[in-house]
Amino acid sequence: MKNPLLSVDEYLESEKAAESKREYINGYVFPMVGGSRTHNLLTVSLATRLHQHLSGTGCDVFASDMKVSAGSESDNIFFYPNIMVSCGRGSGDDYVEENPKLIIEIFSKSTEQHDRFAKLEAYTQIATLEEYMQVSQYEFLVDLYWREGSQWCTQRYEEADSLLLYSVALELPVLDIYKDITAKIPGPSPAHSSRGILLEK
Repeated sequence: MKNPLLSVDEYLESEKAAESKREYINGYVFPMVGGSRTHNLLTVSLATRLHQHLSGTGCDVFASDMKVSAGSESDNIFFYPNIMVSCGRGSGDDYVEENPKLIIEIFSKSTEQHDRFAKLEAYTQIATLEEYMQVSQYEFLVDLYWREGSQWCTQRYEEADSLLLYSVALELPVLDIYKDITAKIPGPSPAHSSRGILLEK
């Protein structure tokens, strides 16, 4: 349900004392639901891997509790990415990151469409963002979006694949992403046409 319109300042200030996290889209706030066991395990596993890889580089890894400012210059959008990496260009705000390099979202059944489309559109308008990674918690499936000049490209990775996060110079076999997950993950989905240009900015 949409709540009454709030200004950006009202939202940011009220969020500091809110009992649960809420995302913000142009005046409206949207409560966030808790994640599943698998969702949390994937978040911790990936954030830990990134933290270990980037230790000493000046890059920061955030997991779930840091907001990001997203969307176009005419938008006021604040999301809580599952995982976010920022390297040496912090915004100066202890509660909002404006200059992420990498964002990762892990799908739940209730958020998949929002993450795949609405967040994709908002995230790809962040000037500093180089990659956006979408991870399924129901099958061995990762979609990676990356910036090439004014274009965003995409590729899908499945069980036998390995992907390279150029933004942080980290190679990740898909099975490594899921190796600590105890919940049963089905096999790979049917083949998709996966590589190509997504959109132009």
